[in-house]
Amino acid sequence: MFKELWKRRVKLVEEDLVKELRRTKSLDENLSRAMEYSLMAGGKRLRPILLMAAADAAGGAGEKFVTVADALEMIHTYSLIHDDLPAMDNDDYRRGKLTNHKVFGEATAILAGDALLTLAFEVALRQENVPLEILLAVLREISTAAGAAGMVGGQAIDLRSEGVRIDFATLKLMHRGKTGALFRAAIRSGALLAQADDEKLDALTRYAENFGLAFQITDDILDVVGDEKILGKPTGSDEKNSKSTYVSLTSLEEARGFAQAAVDEALDALKIFGTEADFFRELVQYLIAREK
Repeated sequence: MFKELWKRRVKLVEEDLVKELRRTKSLDENLSRAMEYSLMAGGKRLRPILLMAAADAAGGAGEKFVTVADALEMIHTYSLIHDDLPAMDNDDYRRGKLTNHKVFGEATAILAGDALLTLAFEVALRQENVPLEILLAVLREISTAAGAAGMVGGQAIDLRSEGVRIDFATLKLMHRGKTGALFRAAIRSGALLAQADDEKLDALTRYAENFGLAFQITDDILDVVGDEKILGKPTGSDEKNSKSTYVSLTSLEEARGFAQAAVDEALDALKIFGTEADFFRELVQYLIAREK
């Protein structure tokens, strides 16, 4: 049930993303190709899935909100294009394919990321059957998470931390922004769209924060022990770039313990829910056993 639902919703999101790209009017065809190259390169579509699952858990029908879910995937994809640039992580491969700047050049890759970020908000505003005040609250949630107080701020800490052994507090702050903020926004946005009450919103927020922590720690572990063929990108990049991680600041075994503790906290947050949150329960346990 868990994997079937995920697979169905990935298909839904990808079909809808193609529709949104076709509606986009670009002045430059090469820019359009660069946007599509990265947006349709595959991946878990995790952020849209989280949004829909949160709406389900809050008593809504998650698939009704695929338009806002699309916007989250566009923001995530823009961040990957920019992360891979020579001035950032300088990666050649993403999801088993050449990175955007390797195919289209650095300048076009930057513009493709910019275009996807701005298109995301245009797309989100197309969401139907949601009260305006709710949609505005969701857009505020997403824009805050994507900016200097969230993802971009976390990336800035990451860049200035290369070659420096940072402390645990700085590491957690960096990942809470770089990785966790968009997960949190996806789950809170789904809950808001379904008009969750305060108790459910608080519980889902707690789940989101621990989910994001478990995801990042697992990413750090996979960068050490993962299989490049399965991951679709090089391993060992954190060590190559002299980055502090949960593994480098402790040990592989301790990092696994931290990940499991975060999973346990996430599951505890779901106690107020019944079977409507089973997808989230299975997802967070699948998370730390993943290979990519």
